[in-house]
Amino acid sequence: MTTAFVTTRRVEFSDTDAAGIMHFAAYFRMMEQAEHELLRSVGLSVMMHDADGKMSWPRVAAKCDFRSAARFEDVLQIEVQIARLGMRSITYGHRILRDGQLLAEGQITAVCCRVALGQPPQSMPIPAAFAEKLRAFVTAAPTSIAPSAAPTHRA
Repeated sequence: MTTAFVTTRRVEFSDTDAAGIMHFAAYFRMMEQAEHELLRSVGLSVMMHDADGKMSWPRVAAKCDFRSAARFEDVLQIEVQIARLGMRSITYGHRILRDGQLLAEGQITAVCCRVALGQPPQSMPIPAAFAEKLRAFVTAAPTSIAPSAAPTHRA
């Protein structure tokens, strides 16, 4: 059964424009913060070390479709599921809601990479132990899931 990871964020003044509406870039920050919380909830991080060195997850694609505005002081729910768990990359699906109303849907794709000082990141297979901890969050299909359709894991 697929689980959606859910966390909340308050729209801060620094997230907004002069009219008090959340700036589009703030949605991407919130999606990334929610991804990091999901990883921490299962004992992982976007920056980890193993016997072979440092591993990280550079982003290779990001998108967000906006449906309705969020405003200063709104408390938002961010749902995260994994739309695709590949051999070397993960695509996270995000839904941002306010009191059950869908405000935005987005995706971020990150590639598992070995990183070494002074060298470009080198893609690598996702370690099996890492992938296993994330399987509960993988959706059956890469489309969004209504909040009532999946159990939630709250931060």
